[in-house]
Amino acid sequence: MTETQTAKPQINISEEIDRLQRKFLKGIEILTNPLDTSVGTTPSELVYQEDKMRLFHYIPVKKEPHSPPVLMVYALVNRQYMLDLQPDRSIIRYLVNQGIDVYIIDWGYPTAMDKFITLEDYIEGYLNNAVDEVLQRCRTSKLTIAGICQGGTFSAIYSALHPDKIKNLVTIVAPIDFDTDTGLLHIWSRRLDVDKIAETFGNIPGEFMNIGFLLMNPFRLMLDKYIGFMINIDDADFVKNFVRMEKWIFDSPDQVGEAWKQFIRDCYQKNLLIQNKLQIGNKTVNLKNIKMPVLNIFAEYDHLVPPASSRNFTDYIASDDKEIASFPTGHIGIFVSSRSQKEICPRLSEWIIKRSNEVNNE
Repeated sequence: MTETQTAKPQINISEEIDRLQRKFLKGIEILTNPLDTSVGTTPSELVYQEDKMRLFHYIPVKKEPHSPPVLMVYALVNRQYMLDLQPDRSIIRYLVNQGIDVYIIDWGYPTAMDKFITLEDYIEGYLNNAVDEVLQRCRTSKLTIAGICQGGTFSAIYSALHPDKIKNLVTIVAPIDFDTDTGLLHIWSRRLDVDKIAETFGNIPGEFMNIGFLLMNPFRLMLDKYIGFMINIDDADFVKNFVRMEKWIFDSPDQVGEAWKQFIRDCYQKNLLIQNKLQIGNKTVNLKNIKMPVLNIFAEYDHLVPPASSRNFTDYIASDDKEIASFPTGHIGIFVSSRSQKEICPRLSEWIIKRSNEVNNE
């Protein structure tokens, strides 16, 4: 051995085997005892229901919360409790603790009888009725709408159709411009025979959708995360949060056949929204009608909604008060990463509060 060479540390095989045994025995103890993996634990009350859709109001922690209220609109894919997945990393809990009055839509689980529900039914029906319910309950003329992923697309569409009801618009990892090759979902969707798929399934099974999402990043989503689980199997908090995430990932409602066809064809395949050509019923969506304050948040490493699909949204609207906020995280990291509580939630709440208390109550 030369003077410049250093000896490699020797591994004591018996000690390493003993360490691994203790790790996995601890993991077995954690997994075989009751685990509190509750999700959506921020206190709320059901205030409105229509068919499968339910509207919840989170119980304010301050006697006089900020006005106007905020209506959160999640995607039809997966479930809205991602925003309240775990108590210490909950966007909902953070906003409520800041004195923001928060409502959220739960789209529910469609059944075969719902397969002919259209985008018009979702946006001009259920969403519009939820907005009216919040406005009536709060005795105000406008609210802040905050849409996430596909829910952000819906929120932008709704704000363009009903600017008289929207005080502020927030879009979070929302696809708006679908003409991009930077995301597999966008590339694959262009080649889908949506009529044949909807005719075959009726409603598009959640399991079918999940397979597609997993195949977009198979190593990380089907192998790497389980390796990480085994490495951290003796950490009770890690295990609980892992189970919460798995619960959410595979809690996938079916997609209503007719609305799914419209969304894929008109947005992913024809990119009509950004061209101001999207038809919702007998109305044409014109993004220039969006003149209210807008905050557009996107993730720089998002594999589901690539930045190119979100970043330029504010270039197509008429608002004078518009901000873009990008964060070096992924689609899910926006909601549950440590960065979410340290950077994203403060930015979101500060923006909302700054534009609160400016609507005269009726």
